Amino acid sequence: MIFLELVLQNFGPYSGKQVINLNPKIDEESSHPIILLGGMNGGGKTTLMDAIRLALYGPRAQCSTRGNLSYSDFLNQCVNNKIDPVADTRIELLFEHIENDRPIKYRVVRSWTKNPKDGKDTLGILGDSDTWPDALVNIWDEYIENLLPLGISNLFLFDGEQVKELAEQETPPPVVVDAIRGLLGLELADRLAVDLDILVNRKLKEVGNSKDLANLEEIETRLTQQQEDYQTTEEKVEILKNQVEELEQKQQEAFDKFISEGGKIAAERNQLELQQDTKTAEIEQVRQSMCELAADVLPLALIPNLLTQAQAQGEKEFRHQQIQLSKDLLIERDQRLLTWLNQVEISPIQVEKIQSFLIQDVDNLYAKTNQIEAPWLLADDETLSQLDNLIYHLQNYKLSAKEKLAILKNKEEEIHTLERQVQTAAAPEDYTKLRQALESAQNQVVEAKANYETIRRRLTELETIIAKSKRELSDYTVENIKHKNSEHIITSAAKVQNTLKIFREKLTLRKLNKLEEEVKNCFLYLLHKSDLVHRITIDTKTFSLLLYDLNGKPVPKHRLSAGEKQLLAIAFLWGLAKVSGHRLPVAIDTPLGRLDSSHRSNLVERYFPSASHQVILLSTDTEIGKKEVEKLRENEAIAREYLLKYDSSTRQTTIQPGYFW
Repeated sequence: MIFLELVLQNFGPYSGKQVINLNPKIDEESSHPIILLGGMNGGGKTTLMDAIRLALYGPRAQCSTRGNLSYSDFLNQCVNNKIDPVADTRIELLFEHIENDRPIKYRVVRSWTKNPKDGKDTLGILGDSDTWPDALVNIWDEYIENLLPLGISNLFLFDGEQVKELAEQETPPPVVVDAIRGLLGLELADRLAVDLDILVNRKLKEVGNSKDLANLEEIETRLTQQQEDYQTTEEKVEILKNQVEELEQKQQEAFDKFISEGGKIAAERNQLELQQDTKTAEIEQVRQSMCELAADVLPLALIPNLLTQAQAQGEKEFRHQQIQLSKDLLIERDQRLLTWLNQVEISPIQVEKIQSFLIQDVDNLYAKTNQIEAPWLLADDETLSQLDNLIYHLQNYKLSAKEKLAILKNKEEEIHTLERQVQTAAAPEDYTKLRQALESAQNQVVEAKANYETIRRRLTELETIIAKSKRELSDYTVENIKHKNSEHIITSAAKVQNTLKIFREKLTLRKLNKLEEEVKNCFLYLLHKSDLVHRITIDTKTFSLLLYDLNGKPVPKHRLSAGEKQLLAIAFLWGLAKVSGHRLPVAIDTPLGRLDSSHRSNLVERYFPSASHQVILLSTDTEIGKKEVEKLRENEAIAREYLLKYDSSTRQTTIQPGYFW
């Protein structure tokens, strides 16, 4: 089994949709076992472990933050506190395993909202064909038990607190004991023993009851009376059903009358009047703004032709003025030219010809201007500019006035509509009568339905009672055969219990011997003191570990350092995982704890790369530090690295590629 991808959406501190690629494969040919996720304490590492457990096991998941919460309260607790309450919270876990000698991928999807319906999430399984196999959803708990049984999941998904608890206690904590029992197959044996006890107690009760069986005549009499009661009750049910239908019809008529005579509108009178006041205030605002427009330049819109004529006359006079200025300038220039010509050696005849040409040329140039009527507007440049601006802004004022008139018309129509509605409302005393009539009809329907439901349940009870009496009558003749069979089962169960006890003891010894050897080998492999322990035994009842040196003398657990105790606990979990025979991923939260540098180095170099084909490490910067991560990279043990970036101001975590260093 390999975890390929974990998707979190609005789960815990993870806002929005965030995706973690957990695939240990680097390419088609090579893979590295470790997926390293770094994060500070409180940054969401344990939340990732809970997400994996929750995706796989749902209500059965042993999540760290659940405590004694109900599943509904726990789901509410997992919803990100920054999102819209109606937004989805979602977990997706994509994994691959071998089924019928070929790899199969399944995506487990659990989604819910705040205060989920029925206190549950929605489970979906997406297969290779991108369809939701409903059959697998219905049997998911049984299916996942075959892949990663809940009883031994703590051997593969564990945290530093679990290691710490296992290291400090003389006997393993309950979660580890449950995992051991599941591993050794003791849960099945215990369940068989309990089932046998239940079967024996049931048969003993049957044997006792058989001695007090009523006679056949009493059963027949009771059955006849029950059938008569059933017939009478059935008639009552039919009568009450008709009564409910009649009262529902009267209720509908009362409701229709309530609507048609203005009862509904009367109930909403205050709201309608409030809307009228609001619309009236809005109209007053529009009218006020229109008065402001009328007090400005808007009245000039009544004489658009005069404004246009004035603008055109101003432009003509402006051009005439410019032409006159240019003519005067030319005449002055010609006069200077003639003065100069008189000073040079040019004959007077030639000067007269030049003067005649200049006068004629000026007359020709300005011949058309002589036909223009004399100026009468006499506006200066500033006045003409103001006139242009006024005509330009006047268009905007006209558009604004049209818009406000349209708004005013719509508001007045809305007020007329509200007035018509208020006029159709019933008077207060009529409204009271209509409402009382409707409430009375509704109460009668409720009471009739309650009576109908009571009698209908009685009819169902009688059906069950009659069926039971018929079975008693049918089974009466075979009761003696059952009595003998029950006695045989009771006698045989005692023999089975003894055999089961012997089987359990032998199974425990055989599995524990193998487990002891694996735990010892793992401990010595992780420990730098190879002469500290020669043999490890496990108590068959408490499952506590006993250590012995080369001379066969016990090594008290208190003689071990804190780091050695943690290594022993990790070796215990590692050995259990190996003996389980399941090839499953390992996920470890806060893995190094209080280990010194030597033990830490052994764990980093020997355990992490070898714990499984896929090892998900959730660590702080002080556990797997710069030195340790560089060693893992050097040994090509890390496939992917992520950093859980926690923002204390928003209390949200984002997942980013890379580690602390």
